[in-house]
Order: sequence, then structure tokens, then C-alpha cells
Amino acid sequence: MAEGELKLLGMWASPFVIRVRMMLEEKGLSYEYIEQDVFNKSELLLKHNPTYKKVPVLIHGDRDICESLVILEYIDENWSGIGAPVLPETPYERAIARFWAAYIEDKLLLSFIGILRATTEEAKAEKIAETHTILEMLEGAFKKCSTGKGFFGGDSIGYLDVTLGSYLTWIKAAERISGAKLLDETKMPLLVEWGKRFLAVDCAKKSLPSVERLEKHARGLQVTIWKVVSAN
Repeated sequence: MAEGELKLLGMWASPFVIRVRMMLEEKGLSYEYIEQDVFNKSELLLKHNPTYKKVPVLIHGDRDICESLVILEYIDENWSGIGAPVLPETPYERAIARFWAAYIEDKLLLSFIGILRATTEEAKAEKIAETHTILEMLEGAFKKCSTGKGFFGGDSIGYLDVTLGSYLTWIKAAERISGAKLLDETKMPLLVEWGKRFLAVDCAKKSLPSVERLEKHARGLQVTIWKVVSAN
């Protein structure tokens, strides 16, 4: 592989992969995308991520970079001369951004999975309430980080915008499946307006899967989960 050539190993529905694709688009970098079957892992994936054996993996020349948040920082630093920086400028602001990115990683996807796995209305309501709490916390984070501007990153999208933005169409798909409003303008108006702005950004329009496609995928996962639960 030529020095500097970029390849991305991913799975189309993964928010972790989506955010890396958004960052590559935002920087205007050319790359080859190689779709992976995460249930039947390829030799290519096992070779380039032998530790965790999961996507995304960014292959840059002869270097392998794994874990989505690590990849975002690598792209931002390695191509710092292209576009606005995605990470904040000061050490304190970077620390805050990393804190909230870790919160998103720790909480948000698990809450969606909980909604999909719920086998009773009571369990589903509990997971929906949990998701509301998480998003309300992120409403407060947006207010603090954006300082009255349009994005977490200020006037342009930043590290947290890409991290949370990779879930936006997943949130809408989860709303359709659960029948509940998760991103509620009465509870988190700033986040709702941010979401509208983010979805209009080019890198989001190019990288986010459609709500319809994600809903179909998620309903398929629900069937699989139900079969496993019923068998036990």
C-alpha cells in the first residue's frame, strides 16, 4: 500500500464507523471503504485489529488505528492543516469534550439496545426514561460547550458534534420502533435544534444511513434478540 493511502474497515449501520466517515468527509480525505461482516470476521479485520477484532479500523499506509474516538483524534491531528480543528484549542476544553464523548460511548448505545431488548411495556418504558435522562444531560453539555453558538464545537462542527451526530438517525429509528419521542423539544430544545443543524451539514448528509434503512435493520435485530430470549 502506498504511504498515506487510506482504507476504512467498517459496518454501514455502526455509529462508531459513521462518525469516522463523517470526519473523513469533513476533512475532504479520499479513502477506500471496505464493508465488514461483524458476525463472520474477515482475515483483513483480524489482521488489522487482532486485539479487539471489531470495526472501525483506519488503515493509513502501514499503520492501523482502532477505536472510533482514537481515530477521530488521529485524523484531526494528522491532517491539522485541512479545515477547522475538530478538537477544542485549550487543554481544559479538550478534557471536557473527551469527558462527554466518553459519556456518550458509555450510555447512549446501551440505552437503544435496552429499548430493542425490552420484552414488556414496563421494561420498554424504563429504558425510554433512561434515554431521556441521558439526552437531558447532553442538553446541558451542549449549552456549556457551545457557548450560545450553533454546534458543540462553536461556529463549526467539532469532536462532540461528530460523536453524538453519528447517532441522530439511530435516534429517529428508535423513536419509530418504540413509539416514543426520545429527542423531545419540550425537554431538550437546544439539542433538537442542534440536531436539525447537524443533519444539514454536508458530512452528515453524505455519511448517515437513512432512518428507514436503520429501522429495518433494528427490527431485524429485535427478531434475533427475541428468538434468543425465547430459547432460554
